Amino acid sequence: MTAMSVVHSPRYFAELGAHVMPIRKFALVREAIERTGIPVTIEAPSPVTDEQLLRVHAPAYVSAVSTGEPRALAESQKFPWSAGLADAVRHTSGGCVLALRRALETGCSGNLASGFHHAHADHGEGFCTFNGLVVALEALRAEGRLGRALVVDLDLHYGNGTASLLASRPWAHQISVYGNGYDQNRAIKDVTGFQAPDTANCRSVPLRAGIRGSEHLRIVERALTEALDRSRPDVVLFQAGADPYREDPYSPLLLDLADLAERDTLVFETCFRRGIPVMWVLAGGYTEDVSKVVAVHLGTFLAANRVHRGR
Repeated sequence: MTAMSVVHSPRYFAELGAHVMPIRKFALVREAIERTGIPVTIEAPSPVTDEQLLRVHAPAYVSAVSTGEPRALAESQKFPWSAGLADAVRHTSGGCVLALRRALETGCSGNLASGFHHAHADHGEGFCTFNGLVVALEALRAEGRLGRALVVDLDLHYGNGTASLLASRPWAHQISVYGNGYDQNRAIKDVTGFQAPDTANCRSVPLRAGIRGSEHLRIVERALTEALDRSRPDVVLFQAGADPYREDPYSPLLLDLADLAERDTLVFETCFRRGIPVMWVLAGGYTEDVSKVVAVHLGTFLAANRVHRGR
């Protein structure tokens, strides 16, 4: 079995100032992976082109992010705009494209950045500028490499941007299992009164506050199995959130590092048993001690590598 492909570039970083989003974590996860000594191929992506972005995002929005004007639209995702940010988000989406291509070729690949699942066609939300998941899907479909797809979103927050974009893409499905709702650019921590509406190709599963590992794993397993049976995908895009972790300031869930590692192993093993390639991305994670966020993300890599190399 060849070394797993992972995608990362130093150009994923942009200076955000004092911001709750620990953007430096992408490089820290790469360093953590390299310290394991596990054989891995790390590739740097090309930035996405306007053509690739415009298959998903509105021209006015792509222009705003590229130029910074109008500033309110360029900063709709709650990041301060800069030329560095404009460059970074093109590279992180390019990383999703490359990782998806490698997953289709080898069975498994990861992008050391998020899928940015709150981004809509005409604006950003929740620290998500361009929706790298859907940008990657459209890029590989344009190459004739992809038919059907499933996004498995296990971030703490509901994947509202992806759901909005998939409404016009019946060939792609999403299952989002979440402890925080997300709507109108705000998180909804108490989901007892919130459930995103199901659509023909996007299903949502809210989690009660205080849920623990075994119950959480049963819910994820059931939701994943049903989604795979329903969507019959050629590939799975796995949004592996670190923010369900019990110490995350946004999380009402009681999940520890071992619980999240079991979650990741479940996703990889279930997909690989069915012969479905997986492209995984990192997502969420706002614990003050960034080393704990890195530990969750490293656990995703370790689970992917263990299952992939054991095939």
